[in-house]
Amino acid sequence: MTVQKSFSIFVIIVILSVVGVLFWSIDASTFVMLKNANPTLLLCAAALVVLGWLLDACKFMALARAAGEKLSFKCTLSVVWINYFGCAITPMQSGGGPFQIYLLYKNGVSVGKSVAITLVRTLQILFLLALVVPFSLIADREILHKYIYMRWYAGYVVLFILGCAFLLIVSVIRPQWIKHWVNAVLVWVKHIGAMKAKYLLRAARWINREIDAYNTNIKLFLSTGRWWFFLSIAIAALHQLVYMSVMPCLILAAGFSVNYLQCILAESLLIFLLYFVPTPGASGAAEGGAVAVFGLFVPWSVAGIMAVTWRLLTEYTGIAIGTFIVIRMLGWGGANRVMTEEEKTIERAEKADENK
Repeated sequence: MTVQKSFSIFVIIVILSVVGVLFWSIDASTFVMLKNANPTLLLCAAALVVLGWLLDACKFMALARAAGEKLSFKCTLSVVWINYFGCAITPMQSGGGPFQIYLLYKNGVSVGKSVAITLVRTLQILFLLALVVPFSLIADREILHKYIYMRWYAGYVVLFILGCAFLLIVSVIRPQWIKHWVNAVLVWVKHIGAMKAKYLLRAARWINREIDAYNTNIKLFLSTGRWWFFLSIAIAALHQLVYMSVMPCLILAAGFSVNYLQCILAESLLIFLLYFVPTPGASGAAEGGAVAVFGLFVPWSVAGIMAVTWRLLTEYTGIAIGTFIVIRMLGWGGANRVMTEEEKTIERAEKADENK
C-alpha cells in the first residue's frame, strides 16, 4: 500500500471518528462549557505541546551525543515532526522509525547509530509510561477501586514492560541468546509454510547483523556516552510529564476539577494501548479512547469535544507539520521509497558506512 493511500485511510478514519464522537456526545450543555472555557488555560495547553516538541528534540540530541554524534536543533526538530507523519500512516505507529532513520542518515549519522537512537527513544517512552502505573497506584489507589477493569489492564502493562526489560538486558549481556531465539522462530515460520526456504538464510543473516549493530551501539550509550544517555532519560521523563499534563490542563480549562495523578494514570494506560492498535496512527481507537478517559473526569456531554481538542493539540498539529516536511523534502514518491525499500536502503547505507 502506498503512503498516499495509508495517509488517506488515516484521514478518513479520523474524520469519521471525530464526527461520530461529537455526534454522540454534544448537547446543549456542551456549548455552555465552550462559552465559559478559560482561554488562558487553553493557551497553556497549547504551550505545553510546543514545549513537548522542544524537549523531544533535546532528547534526540542527547541520545545522538551519547552515540558520538552531534545534531543541530533545527535538524532534530524535523526528526521529531516527521515521526508524527510516519506513525500516522502505519499500524501500531511503527512507521516513524524509517523516516527518522532516513533524516538522521542524511545528516551524517550512521544507520547503525540511527537505528539504536530511534529504538532507545521508543523504549524510553514505553518504560516511562510503565513507571507511571506503579507510581500512581502507590500515590492514589482510588481510581483502581472505582474502575476494576483498569486494575487488570494496569497489571498487564507492568507484566509487558517487565518482559521487555528482560529482553533488553539479555540483548546487551547475552546477544547470542537473542540470535538463537530469533533463528528458532524463523525456522518455525518456515516449517509452517509462512516463509520460503530461500529467504530463511537471508533473513537470519540480516537479523543477526542488526542485532550485532544494535548491541554495539547500546554498549556505546552505556560506556563513553553514558552521561549523555542519562541526560536523555531525564529529558524523556520531563517530556512525558509535559505531554501528559495537556489533558488535565484542558479539564481545568473547561472549569472542572481533576485529580492529577488519576488523570495521568488513565492517560498513560491509553497511550500505552495505542502503540498496539492496528489502524494507521491508532486512528479511531485514539479518539474513542480519549473520550473514555475524559469521561472519567468530566460529564459525557463535554468529553467528546475535549477528546477532539486533546488529539488536535497533541497529535494532529504534529502530523500536519510532519506531512509538510515530508512533501517538501521527499515528495510522495520519496516517502514511498523510504517505506517500501527500507531494508534495501539500510543495507546500502551500511555498506557505504563500512567503505568509509
